Amino acid sequence: MMRIVVKIGTSSVTDEHGAMNDQAIATLCDQVAQLREQHHEVLVVTSGAVAGGVAALGLSHRPTDTQTLQALAAVGQSQLMNRYNHYLAERSLIGAQVLLVPNDFIDRTQYLHARQTLGRLLELGCVPIINENDAIASDEIRFGDNDRIAALVAHSVGADVLILLTDIGGLFTSDPRTDPTATLIASVSADDPLLSVHAGSAGTARGSGGMASKLSAARIASWSGVRTVIAAASRVNVLQDALNSISGAGTQFLPHNRNLSARKLWIAFAAQQAGTIVVDDGARNALITRNTSLLHAGVVEVSGDFVGGDTVEIADVRGEVFARGMVGIDAVQAGAAAGLQSTDLPEGVDPELVHRDDLVVLLDK
Repeated sequence: MMRIVVKIGTSSVTDEHGAMNDQAIATLCDQVAQLREQHHEVLVVTSGAVAGGVAALGLSHRPTDTQTLQALAAVGQSQLMNRYNHYLAERSLIGAQVLLVPNDFIDRTQYLHARQTLGRLLELGCVPIINENDAIASDEIRFGDNDRIAALVAHSVGADVLILLTDIGGLFTSDPRTDPTATLIASVSADDPLLSVHAGSAGTARGSGGMASKLSAARIASWSGVRTVIAAASRVNVLQDALNSISGAGTQFLPHNRNLSARKLWIAFAAQQAGTIVVDDGARNALITRNTSLLHAGVVEVSGDFVGGDTVEIADVRGEVFARGMVGIDAVQAGAAAGLQSTDLPEGVDPELVHRDDLVVLLDK
């Protein structure tokens, strides 16, 4: 038995007009049922709520303001679940709606609660249908696409495989929609630079993800010890082929030998970067080799407008970003304390600018 997380994007569950593509959802449910017959456990992360709301209300285009988008998500989410419930029921399966927000992965209590709920749903034989809670998620702290949610869910439930379904058959040497010579990259190792390349953004106007977010999700999953496959939703039996590593079934990303906590995965790959802290070589060496906290004495420069609890990039004096961390104070305080020894800090300023529990080194050590 294997535990599989499947993510399907908006462009794959809606048609060119933005309406729900019933056939696509039915086909996905068929494949989920096939895997369940083989005694595998399957969780589905689905996009499409906003697009479903746009279609349900007969709007001619997708609005851009947050309030309207959240209202549309509330309309579309019920439409989306109706489809999943209908097609799963036809296959004697029961869907269970689970709506998540970033805090469900950042806050330890929420994280454990979400993990326990997902685990219990699987024990009960349900198929969790997961989406970001777009209707109430704050615009300042949200995922923005479901690729990262899928990767964090895969980590949370200890998945064996993460399958990211999209409208392209995997990662190519260039965009196959514009370059006829583009070839599929069959496999990417855990330390391959491809995992950090800046690929294209959203492929369609209906979706919010794109190859860049899928590579980011693959990196999250890889650093969780989870094998990931990016594959075309339209491929016949794509889930079975991806699970069995069939040649041509997409791009496979191999798992890393590091296994970060959900909190550190969030800091490293999912949190929005709010500033940069430049450190000297002594601090760089200590962070990389000795797993220490970042002290003010090693700080050379502070940029950005961050506050305590924000995530920042940590770079060396040559400009290489080698770590990310969650700061304990705001940018003004950090700038004023830069270079100071702990004994010289103003009263009330923590000597640890970034605690080691909130810091992730991005280099292979």
